[in-house]
Amino acid sequence: MKQKEILLVEDNPDDVELTRIAFAEAKIANTLTVVRDGAEALDFLFTRGAYASRDPDDLPSIVLLDLNLPKVDGREVLQAIRGDARTRALPVVVLTTSNEPFDVEASYALGVNSYIRKPVDFEQFVWAVKQVGLYWLVLNQPREGA
Repeated sequence: MKQKEILLVEDNPDDVELTRIAFAEAKIANTLTVVRDGAEALDFLFTRGAYASRDPDDLPSIVLLDLNLPKVDGREVLQAIRGDARTRALPVVVLTTSNEPFDVEASYALGVNSYIRKPVDFEQFVWAVKQVGLYWLVLNQPREGA
């Protein structure tokens, strides 16, 4: 069985690299696909634009979503994911620098599965990303067909 990929929606190259390091250290073998803005994330998930040739049934295992993105905001991406029957059950974890109560509440109201504030310390960031990967890709039992 092919391992499904992880979709990282992140515009900060440093955070992308830290996430790659964390998954490598955790020995998570899933492919990490990176998109740099919300519009690209939606194109990827809904097989549009540059991703029109992707299999629409080949959804990632999880979406790691930053909130503050260029073009289309992370909240709008989350709303689009939850608003479409094809992606409604897709696990989405917000991984962001914001710890504003409004952002936390808005994300949960829009249906996020988990909200994690990115630690600024390198080792804490790597630890947090490892835990996300281990939980969602190893321990969590997804819905049938998800």
